[in-house]
Amino acid sequence: MGDILDEAYSIVQCKDCPWYKACATPMRFTAEDIQRQMQASSLEITGQEDPNNQQLIASMAAAAQNSLVEGCPIFVERLRSSPKLSQRIKEIMQNWSEE
Repeated sequence: MGDILDEAYSIVQCKDCPWYKACATPMRFTAEDIQRQMQASSLEITGQEDPNNQQLIASMAAAAQNSLVEGCPIFVERLRSSPKLSQRIKEIMQNWSEE
């Protein structure tokens, strides 16, 4: 009986989630976001007006956008608790062009 209640709770929890049907989205970073974060962390790069430093920060922003995803906490927890689900999603993504 506990399994049925757990499943029902997870369905209701998912439908009430503000992320509903958008469980994962790419994170968006700009060079300015990274500069602000570095300044807040006391990791300032000297000579921020230097074009090379600006290019480095812009490259960091592009790399972050291409590799990070923001996910719904419920979706992330389900992936962590079910390795088979994670593996199945990975297989679907790897074979996307074939389907």
